[in-house]
Amino acid sequence: MTSLHEPSELAALRFPEPRAEGCPFDPPPAYRQPAGRVTLWDGTPCWVLTDYRHVRAVLSDRRFSADVRHPGFPFLSPGRRELVGEQPSFLRLDDPEHQRLRRMMTGDFLVKRIEQLRPRIQRIVDEALDAMVAKGQPADLVTDFAFPVPSLVICELLGVPYDDHEYFQELSRRLLDSTAGPAAVSEALDGLTDYMAGLAASKQGEPDGIVARLAARDDLTPEEVAANAVLLLLAGHETTANMTSLSALALLQHPDQLARLRAEPELIPGAVEELLRYLTIVHAGLPRVALEDVEFDDGLRIGAGEGVFVMLGAANRDEELFASGDQLDVGRDARRHLAFGFGVHQCLGQPLARVELQVALATLLRRLPGLRLTVPFEEVRFRSSALIYGLHELPVAW
Repeated sequence: MTSLHEPSELAALRFPEPRAEGCPFDPPPAYRQPAGRVTLWDGTPCWVLTDYRHVRAVLSDRRFSADVRHPGFPFLSPGRRELVGEQPSFLRLDDPEHQRLRRMMTGDFLVKRIEQLRPRIQRIVDEALDAMVAKGQPADLVTDFAFPVPSLVICELLGVPYDDHEYFQELSRRLLDSTAGPAAVSEALDGLTDYMAGLAASKQGEPDGIVARLAARDDLTPEEVAANAVLLLLAGHETTANMTSLSALALLQHPDQLARLRAEPELIPGAVEELLRYLTIVHAGLPRVALEDVEFDDGLRIGAGEGVFVMLGAANRDEELFASGDQLDVGRDARRHLAFGFGVHQCLGQPLARVELQVALATLLRRLPGLRLTVPFEEVRFRSSALIYGLHELPVAW
């Protein structure tokens, strides 16, 4: 991305690009260039925007569409195009369709409602930690703690049997693998959609769970119920699980910040915001397409029908908003971060993610003061090819 207004020379830019060799917590260097255009896998040009003001402006401007059915909508790969399916979830639609579907689930994720769940989330966290400790050390913090907690929480909210978690987690991993081809993505999407459709049908008339409530509505098609239930299931466990393990690793690699949190546990809520900013696990960007010609106040022009990827990780390191943005500072006021997106499409489940992260990290630090890696940091394997950044495993002892 050579200049603000000229096409980029980075025609082979990948989504996601590898993170920096020096620090795997940092955004890919290729995403931190000035705004410019790249050529996608299918030969179409696409804008890549990296600074905070452009990213926030695109996400809050309704002239940029999130509807995957619009001509010119950018896809990361043939597999990502296949992920659209026949019935997009509300995340991939514009108003009024987006708002019609989203408002049916908004009440389940209101801050007040989620705060009422905090004691239950605390019990789930304690039970997962009890099981991990009883199992003995070393343990894998990813499979023994980070994934079970949000998986169980979202299963209870949706009314999905937790006994099926291995099945839907395996399909989720395939869907979020940026290297997966169209056939693999289609198979995984069909599997999850069929699973949710069958579950919704079986829950007709039941009182509890979001899936049962959606299935009982007469203004939703079975396809809409399944598509949006799949979205909630995916977002409800993959993102928080990866943030939990990645946050633990980041704190272990920053012992001064870890010590401060242990000494000042009241900093946990703000530290979660800082970790969301610093790590930004949606690391391949959010796609949009311009519905009309748009000119920014600095002269950047994006034409109607041109695709755009906004890079949240780069925006969250913007020095104009976050001084010393490449540093982790648990005392920072990071509330303006864009880790959950921005505008009408920002993450519906962010109140739930915040509470889960606050409880999980606070409990982990309090109960396991000797938590440490059991392998050299250089041997930790990062999920670099996944659309949601995270870890394959995190071997720890305490």
